[in-house]
This record gives sequence, C-alpha cells and structure tokens, in this order.
Amino acid sequence: MRMAILGFAAGAAFLQMQAALPELRWCFAAAVAPVVLALSRRLPGWWRDGCALAAGVIGGFFWAAWLAHVALAPELAAADEGRDIRLVGVVASLPYRFSQGVRFNFAVEQAAGARVPPRIALAWYSGYRDQVGEVPDIQPGERWQLTVRLQRPHGNANPYCFDYEAWLLEQDLRATGYVRAARDNRRVDRFVVGFGNLVERGRAALRARILAALPDQPYAGVIVALVVGDQRGIDQADWQVFNRTGIGHLISISGLHITMVAGLFAWAAFTLWRKSFFTRAQLPLLLPAQKVAALAGAAVALFYVLLAGFGVPAQRTLYMLAVVAAALWCNRLTSVSHVLCTALGAVLLLDPWAVLWPGFWLSFGAVALILYATVGRTAARPARPAPGVAPTALSSWRKLGQALRVGAQTQYVVTCGLVPLTMLLFGQVSVVSPLANAVAIPLVSLVVTPLALAGSLLPQPLAVLALGAAHLLVAWLAACLQWFSVLRYAVWSAPVPPFWLFCWAMAGTLWLLAPRGWPVRWLGLAAWIPLLAAEPSHPPPGRMTVTAFDVGQGMALLIETSNHRLLYDTGPAYSAESNAGNRVIVPYLRGRGIRALDGMIVSHSDTDHAGGALAVLDSVPAGWVLSSLPAGHAIVRAARQHVACAAGQRWDWDGVTFEILHPAAASYADATLKPNARGCTLKISAGGRAMLLPGDIEAGQEAALLARDPARLRADVLLAPHHGSGTSSTPAFLQAVGPRAALFQVGHRNRYHHPKPEVYARYGALHIQRYRTDQDGAITVEFADTVRITSYRRAQARYWRN
Repeated sequence: MRMAILGFAAGAAFLQMQAALPELRWCFAAAVAPVVLALSRRLPGWWRDGCALAAGVIGGFFWAAWLAHVALAPELAAADEGRDIRLVGVVASLPYRFSQGVRFNFAVEQAAGARVPPRIALAWYSGYRDQVGEVPDIQPGERWQLTVRLQRPHGNANPYCFDYEAWLLEQDLRATGYVRAARDNRRVDRFVVGFGNLVERGRAALRARILAALPDQPYAGVIVALVVGDQRGIDQADWQVFNRTGIGHLISISGLHITMVAGLFAWAAFTLWRKSFFTRAQLPLLLPAQKVAALAGAAVALFYVLLAGFGVPAQRTLYMLAVVAAALWCNRLTSVSHVLCTALGAVLLLDPWAVLWPGFWLSFGAVALILYATVGRTAARPARPAPGVAPTALSSWRKLGQALRVGAQTQYVVTCGLVPLTMLLFGQVSVVSPLANAVAIPLVSLVVTPLALAGSLLPQPLAVLALGAAHLLVAWLAACLQWFSVLRYAVWSAPVPPFWLFCWAMAGTLWLLAPRGWPVRWLGLAAWIPLLAAEPSHPPPGRMTVTAFDVGQGMALLIETSNHRLLYDTGPAYSAESNAGNRVIVPYLRGRGIRALDGMIVSHSDTDHAGGALAVLDSVPAGWVLSSLPAGHAIVRAARQHVACAAGQRWDWDGVTFEILHPAAASYADATLKPNARGCTLKISAGGRAMLLPGDIEAGQEAALLARDPARLRADVLLAPHHGSGTSSTPAFLQAVGPRAALFQVGHRNRYHHPKPEVYARYGALHIQRYRTDQDGAITVEFADTVRITSYRRAQARYWRN
C-alpha cells in the first residue's frame, strides 16, 4: 500500500506539470488502478511493489486530471468580463481588511443575466475609483446583494514567483472582481446557517477578540496567526525577519502546535478518565483510558485544524493523528511510515494541487527525514544507579537528558536534511536557523501558543492578561530574531538548482544522515558544494539578456551583461503593503542567486514605474540610482549614490554600450514638464544589436529625439513607449527605430485600455512582432548573433493558465 500511495503522489505531481489536461473520457482510466493493485497482491517481491507503484501513478494522474476538469468547469463567459452584474450570495471566508478596503470570498446564490461561478473572490474598496464612503463591516456567513465587476482568473506570470492562478484554482475561486458603488448594495441576512459559515464566523470572532485585547500592538497579527491561522495581518518587514531566521513555519498553526495541543488534551482526558473524574464510577472498565485519550486528541486536532483554515501542514498532522487514533481504537499497531503515507494519500486525494506549494514538500519532507534518521536509533539505555544515588532521581535525570538528546538530534536532522529542498524551493537557506529555532520552538510551542489560545477563550480581564503576556514574549523573541537576521551571513543565497543537482545534494544528505557505522558519513557534505557554491548564469562578454517582468500595469526590466546587472524601472505599487519589488523583482533575483545590482534606473516618478524601488533597495544593494526624480524624493534619499539622468551619459559594461538619449539636462529647469516628458530613455547596444527603452515619453519627446539624431534611435527591439498609449508610438518614431519586435508591458484588462487598439495595429502594419506581458508573462530577450525572444507562459505552459 505504501508503494501505491507514493505512486499516487508521483502521478498527481506529474499532472500538475502538464500544459493541457487529458480528455475527460481518459480520466476513467483511474478505475484501472485498484484492479492492478488487487492483482499485484498475488505477485512475488519486487513485481508486487512495481505493480503497486504503477497503479498508484495511473490512479494519481487521472484522479488529479478528473478533479482539475471539475474545478475548471465553472467559467465566467468572456462577454461578462468587466460589466456590472448583480449578485446575491454569502460571505464564505474570513474577510481581510487592508488600507484600501476589504477582501473576501463570496459564495454566489443568484446572478442576474450571467453565468457566474459558484465561488468568487471580491474586493470592496473604500474611496477608490467609483467608491464613496467607508466599506461596511462584513462578517462571514452574511448574505449580501452586490453589484460587481468580474474577470476570469488571471495573475502575473514570472519565474520564481507566486502562481496566483494556481492558487485560485486550488481554492475553487473561478472569478475575481470588485464591488461597484450601487444604491442596491445591501445586507440581506445577518447569518446563513451552515457548517462552513459557523467555522468562519468563529474564526472572525476570535480574531476580533484578539485585536480588541491588543489594540495597535505590532505583533497582534502573529497572535492571530497562532490562534486562527490568518497570517495576512503580519507586516512584510516581520516576515522578512522570520524567513531570514528560518522560523516562518512556527508563525501559524503548524503541525508542531497541533500535536502539542492535541497531546495536552489527550493527556488530560487520559488522566481524568483513569481517575473516573475523581468519582467511583470506574469508567476505565467501560472504555479503556487510551481510547478516550485518542478520541479527545483527534477531536481537538480537528477543531484546531478548522481554525487554521485547513492548510497542508495542519492537514498532514490531523490525518496522522487520526490514523494513530483509529489504530488504537481498532487495537491494531501501525508503523510510522504507514501513518505518514496514509496522511500523504489523504491530502492528495482531497487536494492534488497541494504538490504545487513549498509547505507540502517541507512538511512531509521534514517528517520523512525525521523517520529516516531517528526511528530505531534513539531508544533510551537502561539506567544504572550509582552508589548513594536514588534510582528514581537518576531515572528522572536520564529521561530529561534523553529528551534533550532526542530534541537536539531532531533539530540537527531537520536543519541538515532540508538544506537541498530549501535551496530548490527558495534559493536560500538560513544559516542561523538552528540557533533561532532552538529559542523559538520551545517558546512559541510551549508558552506563547497556549497563552494565545487561553487568552482567546478566557473571560475578561484574564484574556487581556494572557494575550498581553503572549504578545510580550513574541516581542522579546522578535527582538532576538532581529539581532540574528542582521548578521552578515544569516542567510546563504545561491541560484535555484536544476533538479538533477538537487537529487545529487539530496543523495549526499541521506548519506550524511545514515545510521552510525555507515562509512565516512561526513562525505555527504561534499554533495552540497555545487549546490551552495553555484553562481548566477550570465551571458558571455559582448552579449546581453533583458528580462521584461510581468508586473501588471507598469514597467520593470532587468538587463544583464557578463558581469553587471541593471534594473530599469521597478513596477507599480499594488497597495501600501505590496508592490512589484517585493512580489516579483526580489523573488526573481533571489531565485537567480543575484545578490546585488550594479545600478538602477527609475525613469520617472509615476507609481507604475517607481512603486517597487524602495522594496528592491531595501532587499538588494544597488551601486547607484539614475533617475529624473526630484532631489527630495524618497528613492533619492534611499540610494547609495544618485545621479540625475541626462542625454549624453554613456558607459560600457563587458562590451555592451549604454546610452541615455533623453531628457536634456536643461529640461530640469522647466517646472511645467510632466514626469512622463522627463523620463529617462535608455539605448543598449551589444554586438551590432540594440534595444531602446523609452519609458513613458509621448509624441512631443519622440519628435525631439527625431530632430536631435534619428539615426541613434535605430534598434532591433523596442519597449513600447507609455505602454502603447494613444499619445506615443507615432509613425515617424516607429519608422526611425525600425524594430523587429516590440514589448508591451501592460496589465491584464487595465483601466487605461493599453495598448490602444489603433496603436497596437500600427505596430502590426509595420510587420513588427508584438509581445504583451499580460498575455505572454515575463519576456526574455537574448542578444547574440541573433535576437531570441521567449515568453514565460509559453515556455512554462500549464493547464490552468489562461
């Protein structure tokens, strides 16, 4: 059975790598798997295991394909995108309030004049676009009538970044949108009875209770995450510290917390039942205390997992505890490997998309490594009392020492064992993680979490005292972690390795963690050398690579030469907490192993070009910043060295020439110019090929460039000025540039309608090959003897991507 479950996991994972789903009729091939599995039981040895594995692969692949067909079936019609639709439905999730409004999931019951998927994600903005006034207080389980505008699932597509479209598919959210200002927006019912609504309303009540007890406290979001699993209230700066110190897994309802709480309640139930609640009822004669403890632990684990929002680590722990409880009730012993495989099968049976997320691999990988490295190796040795020492006292000290040894061994195994996997998933590993976890695990699991849970349930004023104490301990822990995180070598970064290199490093890790007596175990560390010492790939001298990121409605491009890297613009700010810098650019640089930028150009001050600059400068050092920004701008103050861009500036890197063509130095004296008119225009030339990056210049600036030196504008690739707006890309300018290809960095269904249809058609009429980030995702342009252009959505096609 274990081989079949492992095959099932492999099949489900393989399905998620496909560009298209198999036809629905082929999904019935999953029914073949149980037949093959049943027949394999009569075969000897490895034939039986091989058939079980094959049956699992077939079953996992086609089961996941069938669920994908079912999930993709509800679809919003293209004609219904962007038009007002009146809906009636129920708030189906814990709403998240942010600076601009509130986000929530909505279970649709009625839709006027359109076929709307049964579950959608909505945002209700305050004072934004057509909204007037404050957003009402929305609670889970309420029925509302709303006028909304929707679109089909779409997200930015970039390497090493979060896949929003896959997440929407897993969450069964088949449309997204926002609430329009309408007089008939109203609450219909205060609460609609349902199990899911009761759970979400309970989570909302606990969150509100915690936030009321900790008003304006900096780590209230951490306490909320530990109690109800809602991590959205934690600041990005705090997440950066937690991730750099390797304790991010603790800042939520983790498997460790669930096991601890379930174990505590199981022990209490065992003790009280064994003592018959201090009566003469003799309850153990009716039902053994072990079975009562197992039932209590499983029930508490289920309750806590529901509070957590049913995340993968929580699911894994729940299923493992449920298998152990079932084994105890059925009087059947079971091995830990059977428990782990059963949990794995249960998770993927319900959610085959779980394999797409790091939490799945880290959760099951950690448990598997612990089993591999500790089972059968940590049995306590019998105590031998010394003369004059009481046997009971010696036994207690031996138990404490054994517990400490087991804890240290487990931390060593997890720290070393997950290095290859962490590098594969994140491109970095926390060097200070062992020290940070040695402090954080006992503090958070044994003290902070029980205090937070107690405080969320106790009456006032005891709740305030318990929650206040939990917050104080988190604040002390955060101060300690802050000291760890600023150490120079707190984090080791390297490029995300290819899969074969990960397998090599993982083989060395298993060698390192092999049982005592295995020959030269320390040689396993040698397998890490190519993993940790890898350097980012780069073009050869005289050539360059340009990556145009999919940042929505904005611009951001990375230019790479043999030994230098330049960032041109930094994309938009999406909200006060989120921007293209921390959502797209920094994760990409981290995945590539790029630790620093030689320079950054911010063409002008508009937020769709400068919105991510501060986040990038905070995470990745840049040698200098070239911009047209005013002297007092925050980006200018944050730069190590700032230079105003002006026509005539020129430099060479590794045989590649960079030239600033616009603006003229005298333009800074003209206060009437708009930021667009003063945008830094950059031309890059390598090996007889060139690319022109004109920012948001408009027709007037294009004419000025033509009048100054039209021959200098010639380029093979053009970044469409001002995203293809109607005020740019004049015919004379396009003819002077003469590009073979043009890149349009635009947002999906952006409100400016960029690129304008007539402008887009103008490029086509000139036989210019057109690429759009909203349709192609991130676009990579490689300049060598020829110009090679690839798009991320085509190179990494997946069945859920539009």
